[in-house]
Amino acid sequence: MLEKDVDFAVYRKITPTKEGYFGTYGCAYIPPELAEEFEKISTAYQTICQSSRFISELRRIRKEFQGRPTPTYHCERLSNSIGNCQIYLKREDLNHTGAHKLNHCMGEGLLAKYLGKKKIIAETGAGQHGVALATAAAFFGLECDIYMGEVDIAKQAPNVARMKLLGARVIPVSHGLKTLKEAVDAAFEAYMKEHETAMYCIGSVVGPHPFPLMVRDFQMVVGIEAREQFLEMTGNLPDAVVACVGGGSNAAGMMTPFLNDPVELYGVEPLGRGPGVGEHAASLTYGTEGIMHGFKSIMLQDENGEPAPVYSVASGLDYPSVGPEHAYLRDLGRVKYVTASDDEAIDAFFALSRLEGIIPALESAHAVAYAMKLAKEMGTGSILVNCSGRGDKDLEYVLERYGDRLDK
Repeated sequence: MLEKDVDFAVYRKITPTKEGYFGTYGCAYIPPELAEEFEKISTAYQTICQSSRFISELRRIRKEFQGRPTPTYHCERLSNSIGNCQIYLKREDLNHTGAHKLNHCMGEGLLAKYLGKKKIIAETGAGQHGVALATAAAFFGLECDIYMGEVDIAKQAPNVARMKLLGARVIPVSHGLKTLKEAVDAAFEAYMKEHETAMYCIGSVVGPHPFPLMVRDFQMVVGIEAREQFLEMTGNLPDAVVACVGGGSNAAGMMTPFLNDPVELYGVEPLGRGPGVGEHAASLTYGTEGIMHGFKSIMLQDENGEPAPVYSVASGLDYPSVGPEHAYLRDLGRVKYVTASDDEAIDAFFALSRLEGIIPALESAHAVAYAMKLAKEMGTGSILVNCSGRGDKDLEYVLERYGDRLDK
């Protein structure tokens, strides 16, 4: 099936299927003892997402607590430094806690309360999901356990401090590569022991059904706002929409409202230090079909089908798989998945900071980097980029390794 064969006007009504399939990807590959619990979560979500009370409460939270809507901003100086193509940012860095993650965390917190849970459990890489979930836990009066790889704990000290300040228990993960994949493993193992009283709140559009669906839906507020704002600002739709892709939550939320529009969509994966094994985390670019963490998608794997080692300068992107819907949209040809290297992301990090006074998260810098490259290729037109998070959490790491650029 190709893009021309798909009616994207009805796409969301039929995708995913009841079993959680996006094409051949997705579903729920989980132990039997968790099947009933995930069915409860799915049923509860399908109930409350149609409830006017739930929808009204979530809208109130987004307006009064999160500070939504976040603005769309025209980067005139950055655009002019490149040429005539105009770059715009959807400013999710201005969402409360500094990233898009709170959009789904508040929804998941509401769902946990609806299910009568006492605790929420999660993993985190860059720490933004952990901070957002710890914030949601404090807001709803829930206990919170956050699992985080020791490598990421060392890279993201400010976010670790924020999580603890918010009352969460940050649990170091010391096995394997000590990064995001291992944190997911540990969080899921803990959830299996506590599922009767706790809810696992996945941090992206990954994991067993219904989480890819739920997180996408909660994140769609980003794209809905951006589309309306861009039309109001310019009278037109953008020529291209760009977002970074690790697991893919910010990209799914940004792109879904544009699926039926004549707009080019680009998901930017982390090329890291290059295409060698263990040097990047570009799952859709170099991966093959496989199953991990309870869902089928495209993943980086070894000859035995085990997750391959991954790397990115951005802790939130170093995951060896990707959300099943992204794999499906790639196969349909609706979204183009491209890459940006560490060096390109760091260049964009400094360029956006100096030309626009906006310090982006390293994850978001990958999207900005590709948008800058695309702007040169397009020559004219407009590009809308999801600036999915702010770079406060990355400053210490960037200055330690790239501080020599400060005086250039």
